[in-house]
Amino acid sequence: MSRPATGAVLIAAAASACTLALALALAADEDDDAAKPREAGALPSLSAEQQRAVGLRVARPLAASAPQRAEALGVILDPSLLVADAGEAGSAAAAQRAAAAEAARVQQLYDAGAGASLRMLQAAQAEQARLTAQQQLASARFMLHWGPLATLPARTRQRIIESAARGRSLLARADLPGRHSLGVLPPTAVLEVDGIEVPGRVLGPMRQTAEPQGASLLIVAENAPTGLGAGAHVPIVLLSGASQGLLVPREALLYDEHGAYVYKRSGQHYAPVKVALLQPYGAGWLVKGLDDDDEIVVHGAGVLWSLQGVGARAADADDDED
Repeated sequence: MSRPATGAVLIAAAASACTLALALALAADEDDDAAKPREAGALPSLSAEQQRAVGLRVARPLAASAPQRAEALGVILDPSLLVADAGEAGSAAAAQRAAAAEAARVQQLYDAGAGASLRMLQAAQAEQARLTAQQQLASARFMLHWGPLATLPARTRQRIIESAARGRSLLARADLPGRHSLGVLPPTAVLEVDGIEVPGRVLGPMRQTAEPQGASLLIVAENAPTGLGAGAHVPIVLLSGASQGLLVPREALLYDEHGAYVYKRSGQHYAPVKVALLQPYGAGWLVKGLDDDDEIVVHGAGVLWSLQGVGARAADADDDED
């Protein structure tokens, strides 16, 4: 069966909200103290009857261990594109620094009345602004195409670029179709080349991917077999040690600007608790940040989010606990 349309989802959410409102009204009739309005952002609290009315289900997470072995589609990247992007970024940065120094020099001359006119100063400042924009564009392009390299120290980055340009190493992109989140990055990879396993090192996730519905990683392989060149497609296996954590269903997880979180029950109250995503596993995720005796919402977490008014924030939950 296909997934319900957006309109059907909204209708179902509205029905759940109406059901919850009715349940709250019934509870208010039975207990006048329960009729006090809830402050925006307060932790939601539901009675057993209200939980049943909105279909809220609570369960404990299961301890699990899963090996980190993911198969990916690999392609060897053209090092000339890397050299071009790195050269453009470096050239733009040097030009921007020179323009900034010249603008500062003309500013000093103008302030001292030593032969620099206002027009000269304005021209120097305009040139600095133009080259600053070019430097920002070149830097953003390099970050988009080679994000993991951009975050490395300058010497390490330059060593990888020179090694790839001279053919001593290869850069490969490992595509994971159907995956948009990666959890903990695997540190190593294996490129399968004509039955030979070539070890590689994972540098990090790429911001621009060839597969619209997938994630990509940048991998460097030293001393690759002769003949393996740019454009070649090879299978890649991403490896790391087994992940140990607690298994929670996907429906239990919500996400905001602070990261992933779940709702934990304490009596009749529900508080958002931040969790670290390790890796997808079956119909759920392995996470850290919970105890195996915690009671978390595994169905109906969206209802609690709507009750909290402004959405759940794990940081606020930490402040409340403090």
